[in-house]
Amino acid sequence: MNANIMGNVTCPKCGHKQPMKIPSSSCQAFYKCEGCKSMIPAEKSCCVFCDYGDRKCPAAEKHKK
Repeated sequence: MNANIMGNVTCPKCGHKQPMKIPSSSCQAFYKCEGCKSMIPAEKSCCVFCDYGDRKCPAAEKHKK
């Protein structure tokens, strides 16, 4: 089963909260903020969801095991 998992990412530059689909099998290293239009990279982990999101990506959870 491949469910669409959603999470909110908060831009570290402008504070814009943006709902996004979380990839189920890989990390997402960048995203484009809809608020300030900046390209935001992951800085502390594998993924922007782990760094700036309200939910961790499933791929990061797999790496812990």
